[in-house]
Amino acid sequence: MKLLSPAKINLALEVLGRREDGYHDLLTLFQSISLADEIELVERKDGGLQLAGDEPSISWGEDNLIFQAVLKMKQRAVNSPGVEIKVRKRIPPGAGLGGGSSNAAVVLMALNQLWQVGLTRQELIKIGQELGADVPYFFHGGLCLGQGRGDLLQPLPDLEERAILLVLPPWGIATRWVFEQLPPTLTSSSKVSKINQFLKDNNLTLLVNELEGPVFARYPRLRKIKEVLKEREAELSLMSGSGSALYGMFKERNKAVEFGQEIEGSFPEVKVTIVKTLSRSQYWEAIGLGV
Repeated sequence: MKLLSPAKINLALEVLGRREDGYHDLLTLFQSISLADEIELVERKDGGLQLAGDEPSISWGEDNLIFQAVLKMKQRAVNSPGVEIKVRKRIPPGAGLGGGSSNAAVVLMALNQLWQVGLTRQELIKIGQELGADVPYFFHGGLCLGQGRGDLLQPLPDLEERAILLVLPPWGIATRWVFEQLPPTLTSSSKVSKINQFLKDNNLTLLVNELEGPVFARYPRLRKIKEVLKEREAELSLMSGSGSALYGMFKERNKAVEFGQEIEGSFPEVKVTIVKTLSRSQYWEAIGLGV
């Protein structure tokens, strides 16, 4: 079984407050994009689990979310066979694009079919919540409003397709570190939500990512790249999630290509790729599993 595992970007991210469990309550907008990893699953008759990938910076052992996802499915699948999983990574780790979470969700869905476990989507989502806050989104795809840790999802009507100029620095950023840097004033309950305003009038230019502050303070080059994207009239330019990836959203693909070449010339340390937003139906077509 060969599947694609698409990435996401955050069209907005607001921090509402710190939770008793150590996480933060968030309000965010998830959007799936066409950048995707490739995952191949082959049954093993011996009941074993073998996981390998072509990205050397990623651990492919028991701490990998895919490995953990398989173990959770084996707990629910009586006398399940083993599986060999190979991953061809295209989504860089530590970029805020949800690659590991997407991989885990896709493998859960694939094994549910391959092993004929018969779990409902809600049951799979519950397993996903145990694995990580972003995993549940990948059982929906398209445009979604995320609340709680980001794991309580409300699917929204699809946006008109946009070209995405994705800027990928050669380093990743640890999500835990970013949240540790947040000032207490950021979680004030009195602030006005830009996301709620967007839900009323669909004005993308309102949206912000409140995690950019500490990241840009540590990596000022990222702030400069974002400024260039804004100067080039990107409809929306933000850091995705906790970074390090930045993106500019354009209605016309040729503009994304033109400005991407400019950014590569001015910031030679980064990699630029042009992708597009995926509607919910396109997301499921890309994965190859059906809804």
